[in-house]
Amino acid sequence: MIRVGVDTGGTFTDFVFYKEGKWNILKLLSTPHNPAEAVLEGINRIRDKENCDITHGSTVATNAVLERKGAKTAFITNRGFEDLIYIGRQNRKRLYDLFYKRGEHIIPENLRLGIQCRVNAKGKILQDITDTEIDRVIQILKKENVESVAVSFLFSFLNPEHEKAIKKRLSKEGFYVSVSHEIVPEFREYERSITTVLNSYVMPEMSEYLSDIQNSLSEKDSFRIIQSSGGVISPETAKREAIRTVLSGPAGGVVGAFYVGSLIGRDRLITFDMGGTSTDVSLIDGKIPFTTYAEISEFPIKVPMIEIHTVGAGGGSIAYIGMKVVL
Repeated sequence: MIRVGVDTGGTFTDFVFYKEGKWNILKLLSTPHNPAEAVLEGINRIRDKENCDITHGSTVATNAVLERKGAKTAFITNRGFEDLIYIGRQNRKRLYDLFYKRGEHIIPENLRLGIQCRVNAKGKILQDITDTEIDRVIQILKKENVESVAVSFLFSFLNPEHEKAIKKRLSKEGFYVSVSHEIVPEFREYERSITTVLNSYVMPEMSEYLSDIQNSLSEKDSFRIIQSSGGVISPETAKREAIRTVLSGPAGGVVGAFYVGSLIGRDRLITFDMGGTSTDVSLIDGKIPFTTYAEISEFPIKVPMIEIHTVGAGGGSIAYIGMKVVL
């Protein structure tokens, strides 16, 4: 079986593979209209009728967020909290800029929907969710041609019954659905909600992408996805919890750099990974740095991940910006 590592980026799709007792590399142009095409082309060139053990680092989710090219997504929460994901922590990037104006959110105001239901801070249901409320929301989603839905109710990490009920109905209607008690089952409403929103935002593209690859592989091939923490997950988990792959490619780069550093006796490193869409920088001081909180494209993400500073592409000046972020 041929061992294959593949990393798809905005410009190139890169392969490292172990075949016939030696390591080899292959570099192909990415296929932005369908990134799976370049991945499959490379694997077919490499396999030569043999089965492959494939570990895949992907920037599909990363680029979807950075380029604002995710699915048309709606946000459902308790009535009165619809603008939670827009208000955030009320921080301003430029505190003394009198003309500062916050940019457009990935979820427009008309797709932030409230449902009349409530669970209190002890997990007790104060007002149950009704079929009438769910039907009303479904009609809006269909009218607006929404593809994916993020659901985050207050204190659902204590009692997820309302989220389970609405997910069941929405799934039957054919929507992609993310619910906060499955993505980030913990307190802090803004971080939990926006992480769930981002998961829904990238879920359709990630799901279709991974399905395209899986459907073209042999049943005897092995296929796994690098997640943001540097470990690996199954394609099925990556489809369902796509937010766990938002730093998939960059995380693989940090793990690889750490390993190479150990071979040459260096454990204090700055990793610098410049691609066609983003530049990713990480500081290794004796060990790989981990965090459960990071930001990408000014959105906080609350999942376990390697601490990586991601900056949008911008030519040569990005090198200076990336270094400044770390130092």
